[in-house]
Amino acid sequence: MTWKLRPRTARRAAAALALLLGSLALQPGARAATASPDTAPEAAAAGREPGRDLGREVLADNDGWAAEGTGTTGGSAADEDHVLTVRNRAQLVAALDGGSSVPKIIRVAGTIDANTDDRGRRLDCADYATDGYGLDAYLAAYDPRTWGGAKPAGPQEDARKASAARQAERVELAVGSNTTIVGTGTGAVLKGASLQVKDADNVIIRNLELRDAYDCFPAWQPNTGGLGDWKTAYDTLWLRGATHVWVDHVTASDKGHPDDREPTYFGRNYLRHDGLLDITNGSDLVTVSWSRFADHDKAMLIGNGDGVTTDRGKLRVTLHHNEFHSVVQRAPRVRFGQVHVYNNRYVITEDGDHRYSLGVSTESRIVAENNAFEAPGHVEVADLLKSWNGSALTQRGTVFNGFPVDLVSIYNAYNSGSETDLATDTGWTPALHGPVDSAARAAADVARGAGAGRAAR
Repeated sequence: MTWKLRPRTARRAAAALALLLGSLALQPGARAATASPDTAPEAAAAGREPGRDLGREVLADNDGWAAEGTGTTGGSAADEDHVLTVRNRAQLVAALDGGSSVPKIIRVAGTIDANTDDRGRRLDCADYATDGYGLDAYLAAYDPRTWGGAKPAGPQEDARKASAARQAERVELAVGSNTTIVGTGTGAVLKGASLQVKDADNVIIRNLELRDAYDCFPAWQPNTGGLGDWKTAYDTLWLRGATHVWVDHVTASDKGHPDDREPTYFGRNYLRHDGLLDITNGSDLVTVSWSRFADHDKAMLIGNGDGVTTDRGKLRVTLHHNEFHSVVQRAPRVRFGQVHVYNNRYVITEDGDHRYSLGVSTESRIVAENNAFEAPGHVEVADLLKSWNGSALTQRGTVFNGFPVDLVSIYNAYNSGSETDLATDTGWTPALHGPVDSAARAAADVARGAGAGRAAR
């Protein structure tokens, strides 16, 4: 894959200059360990092209909504003092610099566990618990059979909140504007963290496995979904009011603590994870490419409320060449946004739960092109869609188990009389995208190339 660097704007000109400077020989005193491109042996060992520097690369022209306007260059213009390799949580926190907007390239080497103290000691849920919090005591206090349907309040709920705040201080990591976070080699992992890009612009996250953003202290919500439900706090990656963001060759999953192995309390699964990638609160101009979302319930939410009308005109997102593997729902679910979903691969497994893949919600305008779905025999084509107040979905070139299908017509026929039919025209035509391959070819390419550790293939 070739990324074109065309300095059509001041931002891109700065990025191109930084790339040129980075290709020159290091001056005396420069930190080769943190700033230099790959040497030939290192690149060969990792399966990368010698001399290629993923941290200096920028989003190609026309590569989805994040290429709109000024484009997305991340920290590619960083000077050598702001190109850092990090190997533990303390180094990562220092490099993020409190979410500052100073251009920076952060290279993640090996596995970083966010649930560690400043000395690197591993922390578990018992280390965060405070003020007398205990799960058994919490369950006894708010059992619906005795507590009823009121919102939890009192000593155990206060203790849960205090304990949750202690964990949040460790695992919530703010990413500021003009930042690139890139994994080195094929084994870069950020474990237990919630990366949060809040009110920031121009961010790139690449070649990184994001794993197990595990909430030690889920909250009970009695009046959710009829029976009530457990509410967790952490998305693995959360874009809030973020603009010009490129997420590329990322793998996100619950690896280590899958929710389907958690117990049931109050008749509901005791969830520990929220979204893998949520794009909310007026975020805009986002491209998610060549990434893998796996073994999870709610994968991706775009737009966070039916009544959040300030999202109109925002939430413009492109999803291409991604794999959604054993995902229960939200792949994605969209409110308000103009979302282009093309050349993605969906794998629904025999032993996994599945509710739907594409969620068509309030004022969403999804254009789905040439996506491939693989599913066991009990999954119907109509199961791939779900609508909540949605009105339309534009789709073409969809393949289901190797056969071409029309998602909208099948959905409408299956749900006739029970839900409002979806129209087939969302009123816009995507212009910012690369070649749209057939669903079959894209599925094969995604199977080989999506996910962390494959960015330079």
